Amino acid sequence: MFSQTPKCIECKKEIKGNDVVYVKMIFPKRRGMTEIKAYLQNEGKFICEDCYNKR
Repeated sequence: MFSQTPKCIECKKEIKGNDVVYVKMIFPKRRGMTEIKAYLQNEGKFICEDCYNKR
């Protein structure tokens, strides 16, 4: 899975399997296949559902 456990950028809570998360990222220019988990880990910033709903 992830080499490092992803954390919420707001509250620093660890993101676990089957948690609902929102990912802030730039939409990629290129098309094609990629390993989604690795791409999200490298390019995305995770926000847990609780922090997202507080906004």
